[in-house]
Amino acid sequence: MEQTDKTTKKTRHKYTAEFKAQAVAHIRQHGGDLTRTAAELGVNYWTLRDWIEAAQRAEKPGKASSPAELEAENRRLRAELERVTEQRDILKKSLGILSTT
Repeated sequence: MEQTDKTTKKTRHKYTAEFKAQAVAHIRQHGGDLTRTAAELGVNYWTLRDWIEAAQRAEKPGKASSPAELEAENRRLRAELERVTEQRDILKKSLGILSTT
């Protein structure tokens, strides 16, 4: 029979979006050591790091989240890859032509 030690259970803290945004802004503005800043704010280092990464992901334009958006983004990227590959091939051929003359 398995026993659970209630003293080792961790309490989950819920932080407001405003608090998270202020913490990320503080790091961006002042830089510094994440470990020290996390301790000053009373937040776990990894939690603060996750907030920073989430803020960076949210700032990236064109970030798709739904399956339909992902498919559209995939189609757009495939078309762009095809166009860039074609441009590269044309440049390779022209370089070959110019270097033989």
